[in-house]
This record gives sequence, structure tokens and C-alpha cells, in this order.
Amino acid sequence: MENLQKINAGNHSETTNKGCVSTEEESIIINPQFDDGLNNWSGRGCKIALHDSMGEGKILPKTGKVFASATERTQSWNGIQQEITGRVQRKLAYEVTAVVRIFGNNITTSDVRATLYVQAPDCREQYIGIANVQATDKDWVQMQGKFLLNGSPSKVVVYLEGPPPGADILVNTLVIKHADKTPPSTPPDCEGAAFGVNIIENSNLANGTNGWFPLGNCTLSVGTGSPRIIPPIARDSLGPHESLSGRHILVTNRTQTWMGPAQMITEKLKLFLTYQVSAWVRIGSRSTGPQNVNVALSVDNQWVNGGQVEVADDRWHEIGGSFRIEKQPSKVMVYIQGPASGLDLMVAGLQIFAVDRHARFKYLRRQTDKIRKREIILKFSGLDSIGNLGTLVRVKQVQNDFPIGSCISRSNIDNEDFVDFFVKHFNWAVFGNELKWYWTEPQQGNLNYKDADEMLDLCQKNKIDTRGHCIFWDVDGTVQQWIKSLNKNDLMTAVQNRLNGLLTRYIGKFKHYDVNNEMLHGTFYQDRLGKDIRANMFKIAHQLDPSATLFVNDYHVEDGCDTRSSPEKYIQHVLDLQEQGAPVGGIGIQGHIDSPVGPIVCSALDKMGTLGIPIWFTELDVSSTNEYVRADDLEVMLREALAHPAIDGVMLWGFWELFMSRENSHLVNAEGELNEAGKRYLALKQEWLSHSHGYVDEQGQFSFRGFSGTYNVEVVTLAKKVTKTFVVDKGDSSLVVSIDL
Repeated sequence: MENLQKINAGNHSETTNKGCVSTEEESIIINPQFDDGLNNWSGRGCKIALHDSMGEGKILPKTGKVFASATERTQSWNGIQQEITGRVQRKLAYEVTAVVRIFGNNITTSDVRATLYVQAPDCREQYIGIANVQATDKDWVQMQGKFLLNGSPSKVVVYLEGPPPGADILVNTLVIKHADKTPPSTPPDCEGAAFGVNIIENSNLANGTNGWFPLGNCTLSVGTGSPRIIPPIARDSLGPHESLSGRHILVTNRTQTWMGPAQMITEKLKLFLTYQVSAWVRIGSRSTGPQNVNVALSVDNQWVNGGQVEVADDRWHEIGGSFRIEKQPSKVMVYIQGPASGLDLMVAGLQIFAVDRHARFKYLRRQTDKIRKREIILKFSGLDSIGNLGTLVRVKQVQNDFPIGSCISRSNIDNEDFVDFFVKHFNWAVFGNELKWYWTEPQQGNLNYKDADEMLDLCQKNKIDTRGHCIFWDVDGTVQQWIKSLNKNDLMTAVQNRLNGLLTRYIGKFKHYDVNNEMLHGTFYQDRLGKDIRANMFKIAHQLDPSATLFVNDYHVEDGCDTRSSPEKYIQHVLDLQEQGAPVGGIGIQGHIDSPVGPIVCSALDKMGTLGIPIWFTELDVSSTNEYVRADDLEVMLREALAHPAIDGVMLWGFWELFMSRENSHLVNAEGELNEAGKRYLALKQEWLSHSHGYVDEQGQFSFRGFSGTYNVEVVTLAKKVTKTFVVDKGDSSLVVSIDL
């Protein structure tokens, strides 16, 4: 769920055969259409050539008279390149557009990427992916992307790469120019939105199976004896609601896992609204093991996840999820699928309804005040002896100490605008890649702690606490090749060296460590070193740095869309580790979430909270093409976090455009402009500061309720005005703060 080693600078690709690529004079690429032959172009580890046609005349330029090829390629990184040093400016967003295709070596389709090679004055090297596209040997395709350089490089080269050796990369044109500003979003049109109204026809089956049809050649009939109450998560969204009918759809003769009841809902959906999904599901008694059941949507034949649940016995199970559609579809079908072929499926009370997410915020504000504030009594000494009653007190909170942090990368800290926003608006940090094993030891014995050291130094100077992410990562695709090649004994030694090297170097400097990332989604170390290795990683880490809180960390725990990491599975995972003696001190819920719905998130937190261990959202990001909807998504997650007693902190997985692993997630545009999501974030930060004013009472005291954190108090008497600073620690009971004037 996170960005891997090559930094992906927010690339997006489009495949199109329409139109031409702009070659305005502002392009920083010289000779972008090869009108001047191959001048200014060269081969990166290969040869380049110019053509007016190719492949017995079948390949012709899309525009202009010629195209170039990168040929005799022996490595995937070989391609055509141009140095652009001095023509690209730092802190400016650029867009790259290219028209490409591939040829030869029997390769019919391949990824083609545009990459920047950037060398810093201190010789630090960086490779930045700036665009990619799936190219073919049949047609020219257009590739587009954006990038921004934070620092002042001594050398910058752009090149194309990607296809396997032996295949040529053909380029008709390549342009890089200053990116146009993205026009701001307008708030989505929610007029006429029927919040809380079920869009499923004949949900209670009063008219038999009217409105429903079988997907595939299965058989639908109506059964009785299903629950009459609405599933709890839906009840939390809907409030008091009529009972269910007790009737359900029985699906028999299922010969494929995707077969089940279906319904067309195209005309009933409204763009940019968040829809909640709720139903009861059950499977036939012939099941030999746990089965997944999924409410799915086919949106113009693309699968969209509406919620999943694992059904392990002969009971009714609640299924809940959410979705949102942001592009006008021509056809949307909802269907229920999942159990193995041959198993009967039962579905009762399916509801899909638009959620008024703002309606819940009032309740969350009250909860936040109850959970996060405490009674504070300021007790003044040194007041004028003539009496206290005329003494005015103004209390202003300058910082809430609830941890809200962000992911940062090494290149970010070269951008003073980024750093300024970061230190002003966050009090914790996590490093996106720079502490991961594949970054600190890409080849065996070749250690790189320079990036992490510099980032840690910035955080310490600005009194920003840091999370250590991550010591190990259990997903196979994230493990370096040299580690995979080790035998069992050598791997065990490498694991021990990794623990010793990292934790002794930084002892006391990282307050948290994610010990072994995503153990519910990967088993690399356990498969090779046995079940005990996971608990042993925790035990050894604790011995090496007893001051650090050790976390488990995983994704899709909070959204109901992944049965591998359901709250129940995560709870069992933690209990298993604890049973083996692992000192699990924190639960990381990553929070890479789509279309969040408060009660679904809250239900997961309630379940996880039963473990009694602090929970953090460790990698929160939300995504919408509309920045107002994105702002709502972010507000849902932050309000649910602050209003829940089990949550001890929130880390965003970035905030700056082009430096996030998900598109349309940023709060600040590439060149430093706050968007609607960013404005919402800052407004919430302001809301979570306590201010009060009034007069000192007869006992020389002034009382108010406030959040923990740092305060300024101004005391005005007839004789003088005094300003003092005080700190309120987190706690439930009332706090007396003595202030000597």
C-alpha cells in the first residue's frame, strides 16, 4: 500500500490516438519532434536512430515527418535521453507529454516510462518516475505526467525506459513545459440528494424476486427466517428505521463464484455522493471452510468493491462497505458474489443509500470535547491585595499536542516551502521510504543512513517526534533480491544485523517502530524462518531500544473491504503475537481509504479498542478528483479519530502534490497553493484549539475546559498586564495550574 523505492512523482498515463502533442516554444526539450535530426538527443546505454518509416513502411510518424528509435537495447533502462540541466527550475511543476510505441523482439505490449536522473551538488543521485504508459507495437500512444524538483540539481537528464531488452522504443515527440494550473474544483451538486433512502428495488422481497435477476445460470427464490433488524453499522448511519421483513433471497445452482442476485442501479446513483452498503448474508451448510462474500458493483464493466465479509459458519453475518462514483457511467450493476461454486448463498435486506456525512459531525464534536478536553483551573498568586474580581483573564491555546503528523521524503526537505508548511502544521513525522531496509541496504553491506540522518536532524531541530517505518516489510514484492537469495541461516543473520544496525544507531530517537509491516498481507520472513520469527523481531527490537513503542501495521482494517485484514483477523493477529511474548505496544491502522463512512470506521475502532492498546492511523490518505469531496473524506477520518478514545495519533501519508503515493490526495498543490482539502485541515486544527476569557473569581481562580497542549494566558489588572505560558498534559481529571504573577 505504499510507494516503493523508485520515487513515483504522481505519474498518470493516458492512452489516446487523438490529437497532437503541443510543441510550444516554452518546451524545455530542445528539438522535441526531431525536426533537427537527432541533435541534442543521445542513447542511454544504447544506440538511437531517425526514421521516416519502419517495419516495411507500416509504421509512419503520427505527426511531422520523422520519429526516433532507441535500438540495440540490452537493459530495460536503456533508451533515448536529453540533458535538461539549467532549463528546469526548482519548485516549479512541469508536465511531460510524449508519443511512443514499441517495435521488435516479438514484444507486443510493454510499459514505457519517462524517468528523470537528478544529481545533487553533493553527488547524491535520484531517479524520479515522471510518466508511464502501456505501449504497444500496433499504435502510437500518448504518455503524460507531472513532476517537480525540490532542490537545486547539478545535473538533470530525462530518458525513456521500460521495455525488455531487444525491443526498440519509438518516440514521435517528447515535450516538457511548465504545467498549467489545475482549475479549482466546484462543490459537487448535492441538490435533491436523498440521504438515507435505499436505492435497491424490492429490498424486502414483498414482490417475490421482482427487480432482481440471477447473474449467470443460478436460481433465485425467496426464503424466510432472516434477521428483522438492520445491521448495526447501517443503524448507526440511519438512526431509527423500520424493521426488515425477515425474507431473503436464496441463490441455488451456483456453478461459479461470481454467481448471485443482481440489480441494475445506473439511474439511481448521483455522482460524488458517498454510498453506504449494508446487508445480512449467509451461506449453505455444505461449506467446508470460511468463504468470502462480496457486494460488488460492475461500473461500465469495472469491478468496484462495496464490502466484504468472511463467513465461517451457518449464521447470518453483517456485510458493510461504501463506494463513490466520480465519472458518469453508462451502466452500473450491483451483485452479491464470493462463495465457492456449489454453495448456496442467502442475502437479506440489501441497502445502498447516500450518506449525509456532515450530519454526524455534530455528534463527533460533542464526543471530541468529552474525550479530548479536561477541566483546567488556573490558580493565580501575586494578585493585587485590593481584590481579584476586576482581574480579566484571556486564555489562548497556541498548540494542541494531539499527535498529527505526516510522511516526508528526503527530497522534500530541500524545498523550504514544504518544510515551512510541515513544521507549522504537524508535530510528528514518518519517513516514506528512507528507513526501509531496501533503502538503507539496497545491496548487502552497502549501507545508506545519510537520508534518514538528515531527515531526523530536521525533525529534532523543530521538536517534531518521529515514527520508525519500518524495520521489516513482510510482503514478498518489497524484499530486496539479495535477501531473497540467502539461505535460512544467512537470512537469520541478516535479520539480526538489520535489527542491531538500525536500533542501536537510532536508540531513543524514534518513539515508535513498525516492526514488521503488513503481516496480514505478506509472510516472507515467516515462510523462510518459521512462525517464531515475528514475535522474536519484537522481542529483540525491545531489548535493543526499550524506549520505543513497537507497532503492528496493516491496511484495510477500517473500511470493511478486505477480509484478510478485518478487525477480527487483526485482533487475533495481535493476540497470537502477545501469546508468543511479543511486546506489542501499538496498533497501526494505515488508513489508505476510499469514500469513508464514519460508523463503518468507528465500528472497526470499537472492535480494535477492546485490546486496550493505543491505536494510531499511521498512513492516512483519502482520494477524490473533487477537492471538496476530498476535504469531506479527510474531515470524516480526522473527526472519527479525535472522537474515539482508543486513537492516540494520526499520521497523514503526505500532503504535497506529486509527493504522495496516491493521486488526487494532496492538500497543497505542487507549487505550494492550499486547496480545499488543505483549508479544511487547517480549519479543523483551529477548531481543536481552546480559547476562553473571563474574570478571576473570589478564590483567585479561573476555570475552563480545554484540550491538552500549550497555552498563553494574559492577565489584566488595574495595575499591570502579565502574559504567561503554561502546558496542559493529557488526562481525564481536572487539573490545577498555579500561575505566579
